[in-house]
Amino acid sequence: MSETLNRESLLEAYRTMRTIREFEERVHNDFATGEIPGFVHLYAGEEASATGVCMHLTGDDYIASTHRGHGHCIAKGVDPVGMMAEIWGKATGTCKGKGGSMHIADLAVGMLGANGIVGGGGPLICGTTLAAKIRGDRTVGVCFFGDGASNQGTIFEAMNLATVWNLPAIFVAENNGYAETTSSTWSVACDNIADRASAFGMPGVIVDGFDFFAVHEAAGEAIRRARDGGGPTLIEMKLSRYYGHFEGDQQTYRADGEVQKLRETKDCLLQFRKRVTANGEITGEQLDAIDAEVGALIDGSVAKAKADPKPSAADLMTDVYVSY
Repeated sequence: MSETLNRESLLEAYRTMRTIREFEERVHNDFATGEIPGFVHLYAGEEASATGVCMHLTGDDYIASTHRGHGHCIAKGVDPVGMMAEIWGKATGTCKGKGGSMHIADLAVGMLGANGIVGGGGPLICGTTLAAKIRGDRTVGVCFFGDGASNQGTIFEAMNLATVWNLPAIFVAENNGYAETTSSTWSVACDNIADRASAFGMPGVIVDGFDFFAVHEAAGEAIRRARDGGGPTLIEMKLSRYYGHFEGDQQTYRADGEVQKLRETKDCLLQFRKRVTANGEITGEQLDAIDAEVGALIDGSVAKAKADPKPSAADLMTDVYVSY
């Protein structure tokens, strides 16, 4: 294990991944009741990616997310209680109930926002990292995007610009195998998204996105390189989502038993638990206690969200323009 992953760090990593999982499982169940407005895209199954990357970031660093952004938000430090209220469309939400699932943002913790535009995060991260370079500090920016966005011109342009300007940017391609309903084996011309890095003059790394420790190591190296002035890196996480592209997606494009097999053999939480308890440094009872605490947190966030008020008609024209 990495020297930076002491006992406290390991417990923190597990708590973050468990919080993401429980948050997503609860949203999945509650969305089916029809009470949650709008669209929802769940991150369950991909927890190791966001957690392993964001553990290396500080509050001054920035990330740009995707329409599947709940996991990135939680890993970067956005309050799950405020997030739940936002998803329920309540005035107490992170964005006052006006953004919903696909547009959660919290600039106070460096979360530039989930994004309904596929590939929309690349230019944002080029902006934040250019600012960091001009300031001369050691902050970095991380752009998360999916295999579908890997074919978008915005991502190509952002990676090219990041190299031309030698920006402290990290591009994390979360290849979950499907761009909506289209397999990435059909839609991505090369075998690996990371192979495209050489075209933009940056290192490309392929990581098992189910393995928190592999993610943590690769992200740590790329982020240290960026902080030291070494420029951008492209990391491809090979992983999978447990639910459909959106809630209600019947996933008829996936093989029978595919998701169940992933849950049984690849699940990042199960792999993490097995590894950290193997040497007795962390006990199963400690992890069980975190499970219970996280479960109570999510239960409380839902109860609060249901009871909280919705935005009023008077809120309609607020937060539309920014005054400088």
